[in-house]
Amino acid sequence: MADEIVKATEKAADNDMTEVVGINFREAGKVYYFSPGNLKLTPREHVIVETARGVEMGVVKMGNKRIPSSEVISPLKPITRVATKDDLIKNEKNRKAEADAALVCKKKIEEHGLEMSLVGVEYTFDNSKLIFYFTCESRVDFRELVKDLASTFRTRIELRQIGIRDEAKMMGGLGTCGRKFCCAGFLSDFVQVSIKMAKEQNFSLNSAKVSGACGRLMCCLRYEHDTYEEAIKNTPPVGSTVSTKDGVGTVIETKPLAAEIKVKISDNDKDVPKFYKCSDVKVLSRPQKKQNKAEEEEFDEQN
Repeated sequence: MADEIVKATEKAADNDMTEVVGINFREAGKVYYFSPGNLKLTPREHVIVETARGVEMGVVKMGNKRIPSSEVISPLKPITRVATKDDLIKNEKNRKAEADAALVCKKKIEEHGLEMSLVGVEYTFDNSKLIFYFTCESRVDFRELVKDLASTFRTRIELRQIGIRDEAKMMGGLGTCGRKFCCAGFLSDFVQVSIKMAKEQNFSLNSAKVSGACGRLMCCLRYEHDTYEEAIKNTPPVGSTVSTKDGVGTVIETKPLAAEIKVKISDNDKDVPKFYKCSDVKVLSRPQKKQNKAEEEEFDEQN
């Protein structure tokens, strides 16, 4: 009886799973789930799929895998086929055609006197649609431009306005660390960052120091945030009164990741502050927190 219950439970759990393949359409792009059907796919394989934009070529980022059905957005679209050598050649031709289309579009933008900047161009695999990505600081009436482009390329035209962070992701470049932009290299989606993260990691609140090339707060502020947050919980903040083996003193500096604090034992200038492990001191009192939410919100809005 017990075995039958276990089997029934396993069968129910198995029925609640769906086999998927993860595919993206550009480097560091978002991964979308598709139904593999009878195909067994491995990462880096090229496949042809049909999306809301039309027929496209994608790259397998995650091979066949069973995941909970609750994580799948139905209906799950099937993979049309594995890309052939001819498909790969056609895809390369499309990339070259996109470069030519960008030059034509930039010229058309100048002719129409529009205050907009072209960022990128994409052809769908079957050439049924040509998408132009642009940025602009104000509202632009590009209806005449669309008509002009449609008569030139003889295909469906879509102009899509993107934000400054999306522009950085598409254009790429090197960050202040000397490495490729995180968003263009491996981040499939933008992470949420705030000036509070910079404060907790003891960064200078100078906008130039904590902002990326896009002008927004650097995505990497998020990476170590959880570690710093946990360490800060166990570290007495600056201004705290603590009891040490050398007497009672005031915390004047903290090193959360090292679990150390610098303490000044007395007000005598001749007394040299010393570092102590957080575990070796007893906190007698903590300073009251200052409310700078308005200042933080203003900085976040600007960045």
